[in-house]
Amino acid sequence: EAYAPTDNVGELTARTNDEGFETIFSSWLKISKLKKNDALLIFSVGGGNLEKKVSVNIIKAITLAKKTKTDVLSIVGKKDGYAYKNSNVSLCIPIIDNKLVTPFSEGFQAVVWHCIVSDPRLKKNNTKW
Repeated sequence: EAYAPTDNVGELTARTNDEGFETIFSSWLKISKLKKNDALLIFSVGGGNLEKKVSVNIIKAITLAKKTKTDVLSIVGKKDGYAYKNSNVSLCIPIIDNKLVTPFSEGFQAVVWHCIVSDPRLKKNNTKW
Protein backbone atom coordinates (compact mmCIF):
# COMPACT_ATOMS: atom_id res chain seq x y z
CA GLU A 1 0.00 0.00 0.00
CA ALA A 2 1.33 3.41 -0.94
CA TYR A 3 2.24 5.99 1.67
CA ALA A 4 -0.15 8.90 1.37
CA PRO A 5 0.75 11.93 3.45
CA THR A 6 -2.25 13.75 4.86
CA ASP A 7 -0.78 17.11 3.93
CA ASN A 8 0.45 16.85 0.33
CA VAL A 9 1.08 20.59 0.06
CA GLY A 10 3.18 20.55 3.24
CA GLU A 11 5.06 17.49 2.05
CA LEU A 12 5.86 19.02 -1.34
CA THR A 13 6.83 22.43 0.01
CA ALA A 14 9.05 20.89 2.69
CA ARG A 15 10.77 18.70 0.11
CA THR A 16 11.29 21.68 -2.18
CA ASN A 17 12.82 23.66 0.66
CA ASP A 18 15.10 20.80 1.76
CA GLU A 19 16.01 19.13 -1.54
CA GLY A 20 15.23 21.61 -4.31
CA PHE A 21 12.63 21.77 -7.02
CA GLU A 22 14.28 19.29 -9.41
CA THR A 23 13.39 16.28 -7.24
CA ILE A 24 10.04 17.50 -5.88
CA PHE A 25 7.97 14.89 -7.73
CA SER A 26 10.42 11.97 -7.87
CA SER A 27 11.14 12.18 -4.13
CA TRP A 28 7.44 12.24 -3.34
CA LEU A 29 6.79 9.32 -5.69
CA LYS A 30 9.57 7.30 -4.01
CA ILE A 31 8.15 7.84 -0.52
CA SER A 32 4.71 7.00 -1.94
CA LYS A 33 6.17 3.69 -3.14
CA LEU A 34 5.44 4.14 -6.84
CA LYS A 35 5.03 0.71 -8.42
CA LYS A 36 4.15 -1.10 -11.62
CA ASN A 37 0.39 -1.12 -10.99
CA ASP A 38 0.33 2.68 -10.64
CA ALA A 39 0.25 5.25 -13.42
CA LEU A 40 1.92 8.63 -13.64
CA LEU A 41 -0.19 11.29 -15.34
CA ILE A 42 1.71 14.29 -16.67
CA PHE A 43 0.04 17.58 -17.55
CA SER A 44 2.63 19.90 -19.05
CA VAL A 45 2.84 22.45 -21.83
CA GLY A 46 6.42 21.70 -22.93
CA GLY A 47 6.99 18.37 -21.25
CA GLY A 48 10.53 19.11 -20.09
CA ASN A 49 13.90 19.46 -21.78
CA LEU A 50 17.16 18.21 -20.26
CA GLU A 51 19.45 20.29 -22.48
CA LYS A 52 17.63 23.52 -21.59
CA LYS A 53 17.13 22.41 -17.97
CA VAL A 54 13.39 23.03 -18.21
CA SER A 55 10.97 21.05 -16.03
CA VAL A 56 13.69 18.71 -14.83
CA ASN A 57 11.32 17.73 -12.01
CA ILE A 58 8.98 16.15 -14.57
CA ILE A 59 11.87 14.39 -16.31
CA LYS A 60 13.07 12.88 -13.02
CA ALA A 61 9.54 11.69 -12.20
CA ILE A 62 9.26 10.02 -15.62
CA THR A 63 12.70 8.44 -15.18
CA LEU A 64 11.65 6.98 -11.83
CA ALA A 65 8.41 5.70 -13.34
CA LYS A 66 10.36 3.95 -16.09
CA LYS A 67 12.60 2.30 -13.47
CA THR A 68 9.57 0.99 -11.59
CA LYS A 69 7.84 -0.05 -14.84
CA THR A 70 5.00 2.37 -14.08
CA ASP A 71 3.00 3.53 -17.09
CA VAL A 72 3.44 7.20 -17.95
CA LEU A 73 0.54 9.06 -19.57
CA SER A 74 1.03 12.61 -20.76
CA ILE A 75 -1.11 15.41 -22.09
CA VAL A 76 1.16 18.12 -23.45
CA GLY A 77 1.25 21.11 -25.76
CA LYS A 78 4.46 20.25 -27.63
CA LYS A 79 5.74 17.11 -29.31
CA ASP A 80 9.43 17.92 -28.85
CA GLY A 81 9.42 17.65 -25.05
CA TYR A 82 10.65 14.81 -22.85
CA ALA A 83 7.19 13.80 -21.63
CA TYR A 84 5.76 13.37 -25.11
CA LYS A 85 8.74 11.33 -26.27
CA ASN A 86 9.04 9.16 -23.14
CA SER A 87 5.46 8.37 -22.16
CA ASN A 88 3.68 5.09 -22.79
CA VAL A 89 0.72 7.11 -24.05
CA SER A 90 1.04 10.75 -25.13
CA LEU A 91 -1.58 13.19 -26.27
CA CYS A 92 -0.43 16.46 -27.80
CA ILE A 93 -2.96 19.26 -27.96
CA PRO A 94 -3.13 20.53 -31.56
CA ILE A 95 -1.43 23.89 -31.99
CA ILE A 96 -3.86 26.36 -33.51
CA ASP A 97 -1.84 29.49 -32.78
CA ASN A 98 1.79 29.44 -31.56
CA LYS A 99 1.06 32.42 -29.32
CA LEU A 100 -1.66 30.43 -27.53
CA VAL A 101 0.04 27.06 -26.91
CA THR A 102 0.04 27.51 -23.13
CA PRO A 103 -3.60 28.57 -22.61
CA PHE A 104 -4.94 25.99 -25.09
CA SER A 105 -2.88 23.21 -23.51
CA GLU A 106 -3.72 24.14 -19.94
CA GLY A 107 -7.39 24.67 -20.79
CA PHE A 108 -7.68 21.20 -22.32
CA GLN A 109 -5.76 19.69 -19.41
CA ALA A 110 -8.21 21.33 -16.99
CA VAL A 111 -11.16 19.76 -18.81
CA VAL A 112 -9.51 16.32 -18.68
CA TRP A 113 -8.70 16.76 -14.98
CA HIS A 114 -12.28 17.72 -14.17
CA CYS A 115 -13.56 14.69 -16.08
CA ILE A 116 -11.26 12.43 -14.07
CA VAL A 117 -12.13 13.83 -10.65
CA SER A 118 -15.85 13.92 -11.50
CA ASP A 119 -16.02 10.35 -12.76
CA PRO A 120 -18.60 8.56 -10.59
CA ARG A 121 -16.37 5.45 -10.40
CA LEU A 122 -13.66 7.51 -8.68
CA LYS A 123 -15.74 9.97 -6.68
CA LYS A 124 -15.81 9.36 -2.93
CA ASN A 125 -18.08 12.25 -1.95
CA ASN A 126 -21.06 13.79 -3.69
CA THR A 127 -20.69 17.37 -4.79
CA LYS A 128 -23.18 20.03 -3.76
CA TRP A 129 -24.05 20.83 -7.35
